[in-house]
Amino acid sequence: MSFDAIAAFTLAREAPPPQVLDFAATLLIDTLGVCAGAAKLDVARIARDHAVRFHGAGDGSGATLLFDGRRASLPGAAFAAATQTDNLDAHDGFNPVKGHIGCAVVPTLCALAETQPDLTMRAALIAMTRAYEIAARAGLALHGSVSDYHTSGAWNALGVVALGAHLRALPRNSLRHAFGIAEFHGPRSQMMREIEHPTMLHDGSGMGALVGLMAVLLAEDGFEGAPAITLESADAAPHWADLGRRWTLLENYIKPYPVCRWAHAALDALGRVIDAHDISPDQVTRIEIGTFAEAVALFPRMPETTSQAQYSLPFALAARLIRGRIGPGEITGDALTDPRIEAMLARIHVQEIARHSARFPKARWSDVTVTLQDGRRVASGDVEARGGIEDPLPRAEIEAKFHTMAAALPDARRRAIWAMRDQMTGDRPFSDLLTLLHAP
Repeated sequence: MSFDAIAAFTLAREAPPPQVLDFAATLLIDTLGVCAGAAKLDVARIARDHAVRFHGAGDGSGATLLFDGRRASLPGAAFAAATQTDNLDAHDGFNPVKGHIGCAVVPTLCALAETQPDLTMRAALIAMTRAYEIAARAGLALHGSVSDYHTSGAWNALGVVALGAHLRALPRNSLRHAFGIAEFHGPRSQMMREIEHPTMLHDGSGMGALVGLMAVLLAEDGFEGAPAITLESADAAPHWADLGRRWTLLENYIKPYPVCRWAHAALDALGRVIDAHDISPDQVTRIEIGTFAEAVALFPRMPETTSQAQYSLPFALAARLIRGRIGPGEITGDALTDPRIEAMLARIHVQEIARHSARFPKARWSDVTVTLQDGRRVASGDVEARGGIEDPLPRAEIEAKFHTMAAALPDARRRAIWAMRDQMTGDRPFSDLLTLLHAP
């Protein structure tokens, strides 16, 4: 596919099929719930304070920080909210790219929308769908052309460019420069280094949002960039051939748990065993996890930080068994020093299974075998992580998740934000949603 065709798709105002627009509304509100839930994390406070101190809008322009109320530059506001969202690992993702789009695109959409008071919810969703499609294919092209596994920020920055160019109606040539700037400066950070040493860096999406939006604004001012290889090289062409025909947005998963997606299949498998056999923690002497190689690499010890907790498969399973759930309260606070969880973690053993590795990254599969005090061994069989196109979460569970993630918000405010989901495909001003997002 030529760059002209990619540009035409990016800038087009026509709405995608109704089911695409409807699911985009769900992804948008789900992501905002995660952003709200992350607002009190240390990393979120640091990112917002940094944006206010060092990314101010000197000419009076800019945007309001989500769930904060202070203002920063457009890139600063996008960076802060994307970093905040990225660090509560409950946001949507796309299996084939082993990463996430919405955690960079949705915060950027909210920042840019504040500069366009006439933007309708429907028009905002149309721009968002363009961004998801561009980001997904940029990610596929990057993963398909280099040997190292880069974080989402390396390629969702190009989705942010698509979003900004669409909303600000960049000329085709400026769009080309913006893609080139974002790809050149995008954070090609190594994901497995973060898996080995989990920190606030997380999946690089804060920097992806920052670089992507800066690229749009620089190109708008005439700054030039080299053509983006992930869009225009011959090797990348197969990844763009179905643009406009296949809507990858529909294939994004919604996470039921705020931990790395690689742990979800094992969590679902353990849940099935617990429910089927009415197992209590004191009955368990050993848990054997069979999973794929990347999941085996997750943090193996008792975590000391929220970042480590979100990237630990055995901790997630131990917390699920001891506390009966795995939500924000299980990856923060006293959960990180719970002696019951630590004792259970010592009984969990993780190993790679070739058939599960062969299914990655297209899908995430695991199996669990639990040994009980009476000598019985109960097995889950092979289980695929829930929440994707193969086993989507029902709407009621997505709504319940939203209220769990955003529990720090007053009940009326949470309900008002969720209610916007059903109005997003209409012509109501997007600013009506923003008023619910800006207060601390």
